[in-house]
Amino acid sequence: MTKIFLTGSRGLVGSNIRENKPENIVLVCPEIDELNLLDSDKVDQFLERQKPEIIIHAAGIVGGIHANIANPVKFLTLNTLMANNLILSARKNKIKYFINLGSSCMYPRNAPNPLTESMVLKGELEPTNEGYALAKIYAQRLCSYINREDSNNNYKTIIPCNLFGRWDKFDPQLSHMIPAVIKKIHEAKINNVSEVDIWGDGKARREFMYAGDLADFIWFVVHNIDAIPEIINVGLGYDFSINEYYQCIAEVVGFNGVFNHDLSKPVGMKQKLVDISQLQKLKWTPKHSLKEGIKKTYQFFIEKEC
Repeated sequence: MTKIFLTGSRGLVGSNIRENKPENIVLVCPEIDELNLLDSDKVDQFLERQKPEIIIHAAGIVGGIHANIANPVKFLTLNTLMANNLILSARKNKIKYFINLGSSCMYPRNAPNPLTESMVLKGELEPTNEGYALAKIYAQRLCSYINREDSNNNYKTIIPCNLFGRWDKFDPQLSHMIPAVIKKIHEAKINNVSEVDIWGDGKARREFMYAGDLADFIWFVVHNIDAIPEIINVGLGYDFSINEYYQCIAEVVGFNGVFNHDLSKPVGMKQKLVDISQLQKLKWTPKHSLKEGIKKTYQFFIEKEC
């Protein structure tokens, strides 16, 4: 049995990791009142006591454009502090394997697509989520430096594309695009509202992967960790426009109204598509189509939120 410490076990990624856990794994998933990742002494004591073989760091302060714009200090400082405490404590406690969850917002705003792993720190970041991106870059670089100083350490950073799925947040103030749109279109349907607004012109393109597929890949990494590159993108290799996401969600929800474009709203990067060349060499592929993932996510929304 392999003992793994999972942070962020109640979040989108962490919850899907727990749901897809193989039988030969013991998962240690403390609640926030049991372990505060912002307290370095508590993190040290916890790792010294538990002695996990692998750490999966999926915890974080997360949110969509609205939340990132409103709270840049929080997104930068708390995410950096959590990563710093956990990664340094892992090294101190001689934990050889560490799986760090990054984000595609680590890439420069004007970098050519698809985004390769070598592009990190090669240009200006997208201003709407710069604080969060800087925290994620810090964690990735710290993992890399630790590997460089001691080759016995094997600290990996996974950079997923945008995610959605079961256990998502559907509050428009906190959520990412797909869950926020699911909630908005569902409410329009049940309230007989015939028009729904889209931020911007809807032509910006995004790559969204079902979170259950990311969890499947993380368990693939656990069982093949020595063969995984130090930093690796995980995504689909193709994307859709915002307009196409709205249309697909409308089909799943059963909304027959029309969409209006609010050109006064921010849209972020025009495209964010990750390069999956390294991923393809590992012979791993996601299992869900966009519509299959949205159906499962909408069902979860109906069961948990309505």
